[in-house]
Amino acid sequence: MNVLILGSGGREHSLAWKIAQSPKLSKLYIAPGNAGTKEVGENINISPNDFKAVKQSVLNLNIHLVVVGPEDPLVQGIRNFFLDDSELKNIPIIGPDKHGAELEGSKEFAKEFMAKYNIPTAAYGSFTLETYSKACAFLESMKAPYVLKADGLAAGKGVLIIEDLNEAKDALKIMLEGQFGEASTKVVIEEFLDGIEVSYFVLTDGENYKLLPEAKDYKRIGENNTGLNTGGMGAISPVPFANQEFTQKVIDRIIEPTIKGLQKEEINYQGFIFFGLIKVAGEPMVIEYNVRLGDPETEAIIPRIESDLLELLAAVPHKKLNDFECKISDQTATTVMLVSGGYPESYEKGKIIRGFSEVKNSLLFHAGTKENNHSIETNGGRVIAITSMGTTKKEALQKTYESAAKIIFDKVYYRKDIGFDI
Repeated sequence: MNVLILGSGGREHSLAWKIAQSPKLSKLYIAPGNAGTKEVGENINISPNDFKAVKQSVLNLNIHLVVVGPEDPLVQGIRNFFLDDSELKNIPIIGPDKHGAELEGSKEFAKEFMAKYNIPTAAYGSFTLETYSKACAFLESMKAPYVLKADGLAAGKGVLIIEDLNEAKDALKIMLEGQFGEASTKVVIEEFLDGIEVSYFVLTDGENYKLLPEAKDYKRIGENNTGLNTGGMGAISPVPFANQEFTQKVIDRIIEPTIKGLQKEEINYQGFIFFGLIKVAGEPMVIEYNVRLGDPETEAIIPRIESDLLELLAAVPHKKLNDFECKISDQTATTVMLVSGGYPESYEKGKIIRGFSEVKNSLLFHAGTKENNHSIETNGGRVIAITSMGTTKKEALQKTYESAAKIIFDKVYYRKDIGFDI
Protein backbone atom coordinates (compact mmCIF):
# COMPACT_ATOMS: atom_id res chain seq x y z
CA MET A 1 0.00 0.00 0.00
CA ASN A 2 1.06 3.57 -0.69
CA VAL A 3 0.13 5.73 2.31
CA LEU A 4 -0.06 9.52 2.70
CA ILE A 5 0.00 11.09 6.18
CA LEU A 6 -1.12 14.71 6.41
CA GLY A 7 0.61 16.88 9.04
CA SER A 8 3.98 18.05 10.28
CA GLY A 9 4.21 17.44 14.03
CA GLY A 10 5.30 14.85 16.54
CA ARG A 11 1.99 13.04 16.18
CA GLU A 12 2.59 12.58 12.47
CA HIS A 13 6.22 11.51 12.97
CA SER A 14 5.18 8.83 15.48
CA LEU A 15 2.42 7.59 13.13
CA ALA A 16 4.90 7.53 10.26
CA TRP A 17 7.49 5.70 12.38
CA LYS A 18 4.94 2.99 13.25
CA ILE A 19 3.36 2.65 9.78
CA ALA A 20 6.84 2.38 8.23
CA GLN A 21 7.33 -0.89 10.16
CA SER A 22 4.39 -2.60 8.41
CA PRO A 23 5.04 -5.30 5.80
CA LYS A 24 1.86 -4.06 4.08
CA LEU A 25 3.55 -0.73 3.25
CA SER A 26 4.95 -0.06 -0.22
CA LYS A 27 5.71 3.67 0.02
CA LEU A 28 5.07 6.26 2.74
CA TYR A 29 4.63 9.97 2.12
CA ILE A 30 4.15 12.76 4.67
CA ALA A 31 2.77 16.19 3.77
CA PRO A 32 4.47 18.43 4.67
CA GLY A 33 6.33 16.40 7.31
CA ASN A 34 9.48 17.55 9.13
CA ALA A 35 13.17 16.68 9.48
CA GLY A 36 12.28 13.50 11.36
CA THR A 37 9.59 12.12 9.05
CA LYS A 38 11.99 12.19 6.09
CA GLU A 39 13.94 9.39 7.82
CA VAL A 40 10.96 6.99 7.56
CA GLY A 41 9.21 8.24 4.42
CA GLU A 42 9.22 10.94 1.74
CA ASN A 43 8.12 14.46 2.59
CA ILE A 44 5.90 16.41 0.18
CA ASN A 45 5.93 20.19 0.53
CA ILE A 46 2.18 20.88 0.51
CA SER A 47 -0.28 22.09 3.14
CA PRO A 48 -2.84 19.59 4.52
CA ASN A 49 -5.43 22.38 4.09
CA ASP A 50 -4.73 22.78 0.36
CA PHE A 51 -7.18 20.12 -0.79
CA LYS A 52 -6.43 20.60 -4.50
CA ALA A 53 -2.71 20.03 -3.90
CA VAL A 54 -3.53 16.99 -1.76
CA LYS A 55 -5.66 15.64 -4.62
CA GLN A 56 -2.83 16.02 -7.15
CA SER A 57 -0.39 14.24 -4.83
CA VAL A 58 -2.83 11.41 -4.14
CA LEU A 59 -3.38 10.82 -7.86
CA ASN A 60 0.24 11.32 -8.95
CA LEU A 61 1.63 9.02 -6.24
CA ASN A 62 -1.07 6.33 -6.52
CA ILE A 63 -2.02 6.66 -2.84
CA HIS A 64 -4.20 3.88 -1.41
CA LEU A 65 -4.86 5.34 2.07
CA VAL A 66 -4.77 8.86 3.55
CA VAL A 67 -4.22 9.32 7.31
CA VAL A 68 -5.18 12.80 8.54
CA GLY A 69 -3.11 13.93 11.52
CA PRO A 70 -4.37 17.42 12.53
CA GLU A 71 -7.93 18.59 13.15
CA ASP A 72 -8.07 21.54 10.70
CA PRO A 73 -8.45 19.58 7.43
CA LEU A 74 -11.08 17.35 9.06
CA VAL A 75 -13.16 20.27 10.35
CA GLN A 76 -12.82 21.91 6.92
CA GLY A 77 -14.21 18.75 5.30
CA ILE A 78 -11.36 16.94 3.56
CA ARG A 79 -13.26 13.65 3.71
CA ASN A 80 -16.27 15.29 2.05
CA PHE A 81 -13.94 16.73 -0.60
CA PHE A 82 -12.76 13.20 -1.42
CA LEU A 83 -16.26 11.70 -1.40
CA ASP A 84 -17.56 14.43 -3.74
CA ASP A 85 -14.71 13.99 -6.26
CA SER A 86 -15.11 11.26 -8.89
CA GLU A 87 -11.35 10.62 -8.98
CA LEU A 88 -10.92 10.44 -5.20
CA LYS A 89 -14.14 8.94 -3.87
CA ASN A 90 -12.76 5.39 -3.66
CA ILE A 91 -9.57 6.38 -1.82
CA PRO A 92 -10.19 5.91 1.91
CA ILE A 93 -9.38 8.54 4.52
CA ILE A 94 -8.73 7.90 8.21
CA GLY A 95 -10.73 10.72 9.77
CA PRO A 96 -14.40 11.70 10.03
CA ASP A 97 -16.43 13.79 7.61
CA LYS A 98 -17.30 17.42 8.34
CA HIS A 99 -20.36 16.46 10.38
CA GLY A 100 -18.43 14.01 12.57
CA ALA A 101 -15.57 16.52 12.95
CA GLU A 102 -18.01 18.88 14.67
CA LEU A 103 -17.32 16.85 17.83
CA GLU A 104 -14.12 18.88 17.98
CA GLY A 105 -14.98 21.76 15.69
CA SER A 106 -17.89 22.96 17.85
CA LYS A 107 -17.95 22.77 21.64
CA GLU A 108 -21.69 23.43 21.52
CA PHE A 109 -22.29 20.49 19.14
CA ALA A 110 -20.23 18.21 21.40
CA LYS A 111 -22.10 19.26 24.55
CA GLU A 112 -25.49 18.81 22.88
CA PHE A 113 -24.40 15.37 21.63
CA MET A 114 -23.32 14.32 25.13
CA ALA A 115 -26.56 15.59 26.66
CA LYS A 116 -28.62 13.70 24.07
CA TYR A 117 -26.84 10.40 24.70
CA ASN A 118 -26.46 10.75 28.49
CA ILE A 119 -22.67 10.92 28.39
CA PRO A 120 -21.35 12.40 31.68
CA THR A 121 -19.95 15.92 31.30
CA ALA A 122 -20.01 19.31 33.04
CA ALA A 123 -23.15 21.47 33.13
CA TYR A 124 -22.96 24.20 30.49
CA GLY A 125 -24.58 27.06 28.62
CA SER A 126 -23.85 28.38 25.11
CA PHE A 127 -23.91 32.13 24.37
CA THR A 128 -23.27 34.78 21.69
CA LEU A 129 -22.74 38.55 21.93
CA GLU A 130 -26.51 39.01 21.46
CA THR A 131 -27.16 36.89 24.58
CA TYR A 132 -24.34 38.43 26.68
CA SER A 133 -26.72 39.51 29.49
CA LYS A 134 -28.04 35.95 29.78
CA ALA A 135 -24.47 34.69 29.85
CA CYS A 136 -23.69 37.03 32.76
CA ALA A 137 -26.75 35.75 34.63
CA PHE A 138 -25.58 32.18 33.94
CA LEU A 139 -22.14 33.00 35.34
CA GLU A 140 -23.77 34.47 38.47
CA SER A 141 -25.61 31.18 39.00
CA MET A 142 -22.37 29.21 39.02
CA LYS A 143 -19.54 28.74 41.50
CA ALA A 144 -15.98 29.88 40.81
CA PRO A 145 -13.78 29.13 38.97
CA TYR A 146 -15.50 29.92 35.69
CA VAL A 147 -14.63 28.00 32.51
CA LEU A 148 -15.00 29.83 29.18
CA LYS A 149 -14.47 27.92 25.93
CA ALA A 150 -14.44 29.31 22.40
CA ASP A 151 -16.95 27.22 20.44
CA GLY A 152 -14.66 26.68 17.44
CA LEU A 153 -11.04 25.72 16.87
CA ALA A 154 -8.61 28.18 18.46
CA ALA A 155 -5.30 26.30 18.17
CA GLY A 156 -5.53 25.09 21.76
CA LYS A 157 -5.78 28.64 23.15
CA GLY A 158 -9.54 29.12 23.35
CA VAL A 159 -10.11 28.00 26.96
CA LEU A 160 -10.00 30.40 29.93
CA ILE A 161 -10.38 29.44 33.60
CA ILE A 162 -11.06 32.51 35.78
CA GLU A 163 -11.55 32.77 39.55
CA ASP A 164 -13.23 36.19 39.79
CA LEU A 165 -16.82 36.70 38.58
CA ASN A 166 -16.33 40.23 37.23
CA GLU A 167 -13.12 39.22 35.48
CA ALA A 168 -14.98 36.30 33.92
CA LYS A 169 -17.71 38.65 32.62
CA ASP A 170 -15.10 40.99 31.12
CA ALA A 171 -13.15 38.11 29.56
CA LEU A 172 -16.35 36.67 28.12
CA LYS A 173 -17.17 39.98 26.40
CA ILE A 174 -13.68 40.17 24.89
CA MET A 175 -13.99 36.58 23.63
CA LEU A 176 -17.41 37.18 22.09
CA GLU A 177 -16.12 40.33 20.38
CA GLY A 178 -13.61 38.19 18.47
CA GLN A 179 -10.56 37.54 20.69
CA PHE A 180 -10.10 34.19 18.94
CA GLY A 181 -11.62 35.27 15.64
CA GLU A 182 -14.58 33.33 14.29
CA ALA A 183 -13.93 30.56 16.84
CA SER A 184 -15.16 32.67 19.77
CA THR A 185 -18.22 34.40 18.29
CA LYS A 186 -19.98 31.72 20.32
CA VAL A 187 -18.72 30.74 23.78
CA VAL A 188 -19.58 27.74 25.95
CA ILE A 189 -19.55 28.41 29.69
CA GLU A 190 -18.96 25.26 31.73
CA GLU A 191 -19.11 24.14 35.31
CA PHE A 192 -15.56 23.65 36.63
CA LEU A 193 -14.71 20.02 37.32
CA ASP A 194 -12.13 19.31 40.01
CA GLY A 195 -10.18 16.10 39.45
CA ILE A 196 -7.30 14.50 37.57
CA GLU A 197 -7.26 14.30 33.78
CA VAL A 198 -6.65 11.31 31.51
CA SER A 199 -7.00 10.79 27.76
CA TYR A 200 -8.52 7.70 26.14
CA PHE A 201 -8.32 6.90 22.43
CA VAL A 202 -10.15 4.60 20.04
CA LEU A 203 -9.90 3.76 16.37
CA THR A 204 -13.35 3.11 14.94
CA ASP A 205 -14.62 1.90 11.57
CA GLY A 206 -18.10 3.27 12.25
CA GLU A 207 -19.40 0.05 13.78
CA ASN A 208 -16.52 -1.55 15.67
CA TYR A 209 -13.67 0.02 17.60
CA LYS A 210 -10.28 -0.78 19.07
CA LEU A 211 -9.29 0.70 22.42
CA LEU A 212 -5.78 2.15 22.19
CA PRO A 213 -3.49 2.85 25.18
CA GLU A 214 -4.56 5.70 27.46
CA ALA A 215 -2.26 8.57 28.41
CA LYS A 216 -1.93 11.55 30.70
CA ASP A 217 -0.48 14.73 29.24
CA TYR A 218 0.92 17.86 30.84
CA LYS A 219 -0.28 21.15 29.40
CA ARG A 220 1.34 23.82 31.60
CA ILE A 221 4.71 25.26 30.67
CA GLY A 222 6.03 25.26 34.25
CA GLU A 223 6.83 22.51 36.70
CA ASN A 224 4.16 21.57 39.27
CA ASN A 225 1.62 22.45 36.55
CA THR A 226 2.20 26.21 36.72
CA GLY A 227 2.30 28.90 34.08
CA LEU A 228 0.66 29.21 30.69
CA ASN A 229 -1.11 26.42 28.83
CA THR A 230 0.81 24.88 25.93
CA GLY A 231 0.12 22.30 23.25
CA GLY A 232 1.58 19.73 25.67
CA MET A 233 4.91 19.38 27.50
CA GLY A 234 4.93 15.62 27.94
CA ALA A 235 2.87 12.48 28.46
CA ILE A 236 2.89 9.13 30.22
CA SER A 237 1.22 5.82 29.33
CA PRO A 238 -0.23 3.73 30.93
CA VAL A 239 -1.85 5.89 33.60
CA PRO A 240 -1.73 4.14 37.02
CA PHE A 241 -5.16 5.28 38.24
CA ALA A 242 -6.82 4.25 34.95
CA ASN A 243 -7.17 0.66 36.14
CA GLN A 244 -9.46 -2.04 34.79
CA GLU A 245 -12.45 -0.91 36.88
CA PHE A 246 -12.12 2.74 35.82
CA THR A 247 -11.55 1.79 32.17
CA GLN A 248 -14.69 -0.34 32.18
CA LYS A 249 -16.67 2.68 33.38
CA VAL A 250 -15.17 4.72 30.53
CA ILE A 251 -16.16 2.04 28.01
CA ASP A 252 -19.70 1.58 29.35
CA ARG A 253 -20.61 5.22 30.03
CA ILE A 254 -18.60 7.14 27.43
CA ILE A 255 -16.98 5.21 24.58
CA GLU A 256 -19.83 2.88 23.59
CA PRO A 257 -22.56 5.53 23.98
CA THR A 258 -20.46 7.82 21.76
CA ILE A 259 -20.06 5.19 19.02
CA LYS A 260 -23.77 4.27 19.20
CA GLY A 261 -24.74 7.95 19.25
CA LEU A 262 -22.76 8.61 16.08
CA GLN A 263 -24.54 5.68 14.41
CA LYS A 264 -27.96 7.01 15.51
CA GLU A 265 -27.05 10.42 14.10
CA GLU A 266 -26.13 8.60 10.85
CA ILE A 267 -22.59 9.95 11.02
CA ASN A 268 -20.32 7.46 9.25
CA TYR A 269 -17.37 8.08 11.55
CA GLN A 270 -14.18 6.29 10.46
CA GLY A 271 -11.06 7.35 12.30
CA PHE A 272 -9.69 8.17 15.71
CA ILE A 273 -11.67 9.57 18.63
CA PHE A 274 -9.82 11.23 21.50
CA PHE A 275 -11.75 11.37 24.79
CA GLY A 276 -10.37 14.08 27.06
CA LEU A 277 -11.61 12.90 30.45
CA ILE A 278 -11.41 13.93 34.08
CA LYS A 279 -11.74 11.62 37.07
CA VAL A 280 -14.06 13.29 39.60
CA ALA A 281 -14.61 11.42 42.88
CA GLY A 282 -13.66 8.19 41.12
CA GLU A 283 -16.01 8.69 38.18
CA PRO A 284 -15.05 9.54 34.56
CA MET A 285 -16.52 12.64 32.89
CA VAL A 286 -15.85 14.10 29.45
CA ILE A 287 -14.06 17.45 29.17
CA GLU A 288 -13.80 17.38 25.38
CA TYR A 289 -13.71 15.27 22.25
CA ASN A 290 -10.98 15.49 19.63
CA VAL A 291 -11.44 13.87 16.23
CA ARG A 292 -7.78 12.86 15.88
CA LEU A 293 -5.00 11.62 18.11
CA GLY A 294 -3.51 13.99 20.68
CA ASP A 295 -0.03 15.46 20.70
CA PRO A 296 2.18 14.62 22.64
CA GLU A 297 0.03 11.67 23.79
CA THR A 298 0.50 9.97 20.40
CA GLU A 299 4.25 9.89 20.99
CA ALA A 300 3.61 7.93 24.21
CA ILE A 301 0.82 5.57 23.06
CA ILE A 302 2.04 4.57 19.57
CA PRO A 303 5.23 2.85 20.82
CA ARG A 304 3.06 0.71 23.13
CA ILE A 305 1.01 -0.69 20.22
CA GLU A 306 2.57 -4.04 19.30
CA SER A 307 0.15 -4.87 16.45
CA ASP A 308 0.61 -3.75 12.84
CA LEU A 309 -1.02 -0.31 12.85
CA LEU A 310 -1.33 -0.17 9.07
CA GLU A 311 -3.21 -3.47 9.11
CA LEU A 312 -5.71 -1.93 11.55
CA LEU A 313 -6.02 1.28 9.53
CA ALA A 314 -6.52 -0.67 6.30
CA ALA A 315 -9.43 -2.56 7.93
CA VAL A 316 -11.31 0.67 8.78
CA PRO A 317 -12.78 1.48 5.33
CA HIS A 318 -14.13 -2.09 5.07
CA LYS A 319 -15.60 -2.05 8.60
CA LYS A 320 -13.49 -5.09 9.47
CA LEU A 321 -11.66 -3.86 12.57
CA ASN A 322 -13.07 -6.78 14.55
CA ASP A 323 -11.08 -9.19 12.37
CA PHE A 324 -7.84 -7.94 13.92
CA GLU A 325 -6.28 -7.71 17.36
CA CYS A 326 -4.80 -4.55 18.83
CA LYS A 327 -2.10 -5.84 21.15
CA ILE A 328 -0.73 -3.40 23.74
CA SER A 329 2.63 -3.63 25.51
CA ASP A 330 2.70 -3.77 29.32
CA GLN A 331 5.70 -1.44 29.33
CA THR A 332 5.49 2.19 30.37
CA ALA A 333 6.21 4.93 27.83
CA THR A 334 7.25 8.39 28.99
CA THR A 335 7.45 11.40 26.68
CA VAL A 336 9.10 14.75 27.41
CA MET A 337 8.80 17.66 24.97
CA LEU A 338 11.79 19.90 24.26
CA VAL A 339 10.55 23.39 23.40
CA SER A 340 11.95 26.69 22.18
CA GLY A 341 12.82 29.36 24.74
CA GLY A 342 9.88 31.73 25.18
CA TYR A 343 7.25 29.17 24.14
CA PRO A 344 4.20 29.30 24.33
CA GLU A 345 4.62 33.04 23.75
CA SER A 346 7.13 34.51 21.29
CA TYR A 347 10.17 32.40 20.38
CA GLU A 348 12.85 32.27 17.70
CA LYS A 349 13.20 29.62 14.99
CA GLY A 350 16.26 28.44 13.09
CA LYS A 351 18.35 27.26 16.07
CA ILE A 352 20.71 24.41 15.12
CA ILE A 353 19.96 21.19 17.04
CA ARG A 354 22.84 18.93 18.09
CA GLY A 355 23.23 15.63 19.89
CA PHE A 356 21.04 13.27 17.88
CA SER A 357 23.76 10.65 17.55
CA GLU A 358 24.30 10.67 21.34
CA VAL A 359 20.78 9.33 22.04
CA LYS A 360 20.77 5.52 22.20
CA ASN A 361 17.90 4.44 24.50
CA SER A 362 15.03 6.69 23.40
CA LEU A 363 12.87 7.49 20.39
CA LEU A 364 13.11 11.02 19.02
CA PHE A 365 9.87 12.23 17.45
CA HIS A 366 10.37 15.54 15.66
CA ALA A 367 7.65 18.15 16.14
CA GLY A 368 8.96 21.52 14.98
CA THR A 369 12.11 20.83 12.97
CA LYS A 370 13.42 21.40 9.45
CA GLU A 371 16.57 20.49 7.55
CA ASN A 372 18.73 23.38 6.35
CA ASN A 373 22.21 23.07 4.78
CA HIS A 374 22.68 19.54 6.18
CA SER A 375 21.79 20.73 9.70
CA ILE A 376 18.54 20.18 11.59
CA GLU A 377 17.05 23.40 12.97
CA THR A 378 14.15 24.38 15.20
CA ASN A 379 11.01 25.31 13.27
CA GLY A 380 8.34 25.66 15.95
CA GLY A 381 7.57 26.09 19.63
CA ARG A 382 7.51 22.40 20.42
CA VAL A 383 10.64 20.97 18.84
CA ILE A 384 11.27 17.31 19.74
CA ALA A 385 9.40 14.71 21.79
CA ILE A 386 11.67 12.23 23.54
CA THR A 387 9.99 8.90 24.32
CA SER A 388 11.45 5.99 26.27
CA MET A 389 10.09 2.60 27.26
CA GLY A 390 10.69 0.82 30.54
CA THR A 391 9.30 -1.94 32.73
CA THR A 392 8.53 0.80 35.28
CA LYS A 393 7.72 4.48 35.05
CA LYS A 394 10.94 5.27 36.93
CA GLU A 395 13.07 3.35 34.42
CA ALA A 396 11.37 4.97 31.43
CA LEU A 397 11.68 8.47 32.88
CA GLN A 398 15.36 7.96 33.71
CA LYS A 399 16.06 7.06 30.06
CA THR A 400 14.01 9.99 28.79
CA TYR A 401 15.73 12.57 30.96
CA GLU A 402 19.19 11.16 30.20
CA SER A 403 18.38 11.53 26.48
CA ALA A 404 16.88 15.01 26.95
CA ALA A 405 20.18 16.24 28.39
CA LYS A 406 21.98 15.19 25.19
CA ILE A 407 19.83 17.18 22.75
CA ILE A 408 21.13 20.74 22.62
CA PHE A 409 19.94 23.93 20.96
CA ASP A 410 19.94 27.58 22.00
CA LYS A 411 17.42 28.30 24.81
CA VAL A 412 16.14 24.70 24.91
CA TYR A 413 13.63 24.13 27.73
CA TYR A 414 11.76 21.12 29.08
CA ARG A 415 9.86 20.23 32.23
CA LYS A 416 11.74 17.98 34.64
CA ASP A 417 8.70 16.68 36.54
CA ILE A 418 6.65 14.80 33.92
CA GLY A 419 4.92 11.81 35.52
CA PHE A 420 5.96 12.74 39.07
CA ASP A 421 2.41 13.48 40.18
CA ILE A 422 1.02 9.97 39.60
